[in-house]
Amino acid sequence: MAMTYRALSRLLSYPEAPLQSEAGLCVDVIRDEGLVPERIVTSLRKLAVHIAGSDLYSAQAAYVDLFDRTRSVSLHLYEHVHGESRERGPALVGLVELYRSRGLELDVSDLPDYLPVFLEFLSIIPDAEAAGLIGEAAHVLEAIAERLKKRQSPYRAIFGALLAISDRPADRAAVADLLAINDDDPNDLAALDAAWEEEAVTFGPGTASDGCPKAQSMLNTMQGTRQ
Repeated sequence: MAMTYRALSRLLSYPEAPLQSEAGLCVDVIRDEGLVPERIVTSLRKLAVHIAGSDLYSAQAAYVDLFDRTRSVSLHLYEHVHGESRERGPALVGLVELYRSRGLELDVSDLPDYLPVFLEFLSIIPDAEAAGLIGEAAHVLEAIAERLKKRQSPYRAIFGALLAISDRPADRAAVADLLAINDDDPNDLAALDAAWEEEAVTFGPGTASDGCPKAQSMLNTMQGTRQ
């Protein structure tokens, strides 16, 4: 069980004053555990300096523009697999069951596919299993990393860290499929409105076997890409 995942989750969270004071300490934890290569730790340190040194309101606005208003870099992993289709609901239910089977209960405001929540889960399971689950989501993580690289965002370092821990490389064809989807512009309000006018997520009826049951690999809900 690694604290690195919890530290990465914290760095990827919505920036608030406590995070500004703790960001450097998060990187210290990651460095000390040694799961992440030093070159990526250096990039994470730059992210921590960025978080700590930014005007808080500006940092919060930039975070919302990047992760909440830009679907192509959404921190909800199943957004990249299922979009807002009906298939996402059973997948989310299955992921909740997987978390509960390991003792993680979610706050009612959290969706289980939200990456900081997923990282919290990884921090309470064995390291090899955590690396395997990252591997199953590696194509999504790499596609987000590529889009963040294009934007020159320091948050790319978090995805680089996860890919370095992964037990396998990302499937190149799956990454290419994700990158072929239009990269939305948070300032193009008309396009954003059109993109979000899709079918609502349905959370039932359904069983965990429809998405990601406790005894079944998370790969079943991560292996596809949005059409």
